[in-house]
Amino acid sequence: MGTHSELGEFLRVRRAALQPEDVGVLNYGIRRVPGLRREELAMLAGVSTTYYTRLEQGLSTNASEAVIDAIARALNLSQDERAHLFDLARPGKTKRRAPSKPDKVRPGTLRLIQSMPGTPAVVLGRRSEVLAWNALGHRLVAGHVDFSAPEAPSTRPNMTRLLFLDDHTRELYARWPEEAARAVASLRLVAGKSADDQELASLVGELTLKSQEFAKLWAKLSVENCMSGVKYLQHPEVGYLELNFEVLTPPDESGHRVLLYAADPGSPAATALQLLQGDVVSFVPGVGSQHQQTAGLIMVDGALEQMLGN
Repeated sequence: MGTHSELGEFLRVRRAALQPEDVGVLNYGIRRVPGLRREELAMLAGVSTTYYTRLEQGLSTNASEAVIDAIARALNLSQDERAHLFDLARPGKTKRRAPSKPDKVRPGTLRLIQSMPGTPAVVLGRRSEVLAWNALGHRLVAGHVDFSAPEAPSTRPNMTRLLFLDDHTRELYARWPEEAARAVASLRLVAGKSADDQELASLVGELTLKSQEFAKLWAKLSVENCMSGVKYLQHPEVGYLELNFEVLTPPDESGHRVLLYAADPGSPAATALQLLQGDVVSFVPGVGSQHQQTAGLIMVDGALEQMLGN
């Protein structure tokens, strides 16, 4: 994933999505391609057409923050799209972790999700790989996958790969197109921050080759930081659920995310989660002994501090 070619492609796609009337530009002449002309976008951003053209062609690598910000405003970018544009245009400003050793869940994060038996929880790495889950989280999103699979990098499931290539996961999402678009937009945002991540590039390459649906969504260059919302599931054991989700992120550069699911009190989804939890038996990874977890939610300040600061 070349950063400068990604920048040019992103600018071209976003420029093509804007119509002259959207930005108050007089529409004149026959347009051979959709969207704004380069000179029109350059005029709106207050830069020369030659300079903007060099940006689209990946020939200019030192655009100032003021120029990038002006182009973002001219393109009517959302907050997430603007952040993505900055990542692509100023890759030297992005700090990256060297992939010297396999990623793993932090002990404090693991203790946190294990203390919440009544709340489905999944810990994801920055490439959407599962680093850990609690028993209810596993049962909710991937009960057909071995519970201990996240422990080893070689067997670790990837939620985006499952979403596009696994029939069970595809059937789980009642609004699969919506979920797929959200997953790709989130992965695209990560890619802008990790241009030198070979594992991420391999994942994108694999999914592009194996899934036409992924390839079409990836080509749209949509970006979105999905931190909360609603997921609509058709679970094989308890049926239809509408669950709220929230994403917690530790204040480090790991890129880890803790995905938590919750049902509205008294809703059918809350009843379904209770049924799903009823006979869940989980074990602590690395310990080897199984035990029945106590029902209920324990989310004390100490556990949160372990996840966010340990």
